Amino acid sequence: MKRSQINVGIIGAAGYTAGELLRLLIHHDGVETIHCQSNSQAGKPVSSVHTDLVGEVSVDFKKSIDFQEVDVLFLCKGHGESKKFLKANTVPANVKIIDLSHDYRLNVPGNEFIYGLPEMNKSAIAGAAKIANPGCFATAIQLGLLPAAKHQLINGAVHVSGITGSTGAGQSLSPTSHFSWRNNNMSVYKAFVHQHLSEIGESLSSLADGQQYKLNFIPYRGNFTRGIIITSYFETSVSLEEAAEIYQSFYQNSPFTYVVEQNPNLKQVVNTNKALVYLEKHDDTLMVISVIDNLLKGASGQALQNMNLLFGLDQTTGLKLKSTTF
Repeated sequence: MKRSQINVGIIGAAGYTAGELLRLLIHHDGVETIHCQSNSQAGKPVSSVHTDLVGEVSVDFKKSIDFQEVDVLFLCKGHGESKKFLKANTVPANVKIIDLSHDYRLNVPGNEFIYGLPEMNKSAIAGAAKIANPGCFATAIQLGLLPAAKHQLINGAVHVSGITGSTGAGQSLSPTSHFSWRNNNMSVYKAFVHQHLSEIGESLSSLADGQQYKLNFIPYRGNFTRGIIITSYFETSVSLEEAAEIYQSFYQNSPFTYVVEQNPNLKQVVNTNKALVYLEKHDDTLMVISVIDNLLKGASGQALQNMNLLFGLDQTTGLKLKSTTF
């Protein structure tokens, strides 16, 4: 299915991910109209909430959207809210759905959503009607581990640490997202039990012929606003040169994921849909560093990438973004 003029609806359009999505959609050549729903901001100009869009958009938030007016619906509500929304509303079968919450990411009986990681599921996404956009930590970790799982390079447990920016906590205020707490500060949270571990485990197992991997994940709250940097390491018998060749081959047709030869940093990916993956070998241990922008490749940029696949467009449409390195 190829569409050049797409009508878009956004449910829960006042939050961080919706704001990033709007920033991308208004410059997307294939998008004709954008309808923004928000319970809390209905009637207000979109640019009064997303103030970076002053002069860019002239629409108001609506209390509800007429589904007959849209071709695709992005669900940008909080975790647990997407299921409630779809239970309370009948969305026509011809309307594509892309959910950015964790409500439909796991492969459980009755789930009609396709897991929206293009580097792994591009063909399935292109033919789907409903997409579950991956989590931000999950995206960064998986892009560092998918080639290793597919070629069964991993011996034993995988050890992972990751630091995320404050926008990963969403727009609602909390003690750990408040500036005076977050600034010049760091902390560990949800060690070994982060909610993204289940979707990561499913993906790795699906590529490794059902093999299960133990993931020891320590997430950190960072004292910056956006970006994720992940360090994963595991024992393997292959050389660095062999591993690099496997990774390069795996991502050769992925327009946003790059295997790089220099140790990457967050400024290379912030404000882009890129993922950078870097390998080092230390004795029998392979270390993989992966970096993304949590709001773009980890959320809204990947959601738009999925929309492009759904409508037969080039994956990079509307996503040719440049980082700000200084």
